[in-house]
Amino acid sequence: MFAFDFTAADPATLWAELADAADAITADEVDAIANMANVAALIWQAIPDLNWAGFYRFDGTELVLGPFQGKSACIRISLDRGVCGAAARTRSTQLVEDVHAFPGHIACDAASRSELVVPILCDGRLIGVLDLDSPSPGRFTPDDALGAEAMMARIGARLAERR
Repeated sequence: MFAFDFTAADPATLWAELADAADAITADEVDAIANMANVAALIWQAIPDLNWAGFYRFDGTELVLGPFQGKSACIRISLDRGVCGAAARTRSTQLVEDVHAFPGHIACDAASRSELVVPILCDGRLIGVLDLDSPSPGRFTPDDALGAEAMMARIGARLAERR
């Protein structure tokens, strides 16, 4: 049983605490879906002011909804649509202060105003994306992006399907 308390106020330290927790909770589990579910729950617990936190898995063609916390969401996203599609297509983090200004934004939850999407790579292969939404404009900072990227780099292999 794990019990995590996240106490840091600054984003860099909070993301470091979160990465340690994600590393601990996924260390001995080989099931990618179980690991995504636990990491989504950790993020939901630790990061304030979110209305959605979770994963989209890459099936080789498009992004498919994975484990998450929040309201129900779009099930499939093509790589040429939305913030998640842009992150997957370009293999680069998307930090969007105002989703309504992002061309092709997909409004799964009309309350979302800002978004942070981090691609997850394993051995150069796209696994999927970590998607965080907030009802507050400009919620995510470069420190949030760096922290989320570091966490995904650290545990990304544990989020990959074993074939």
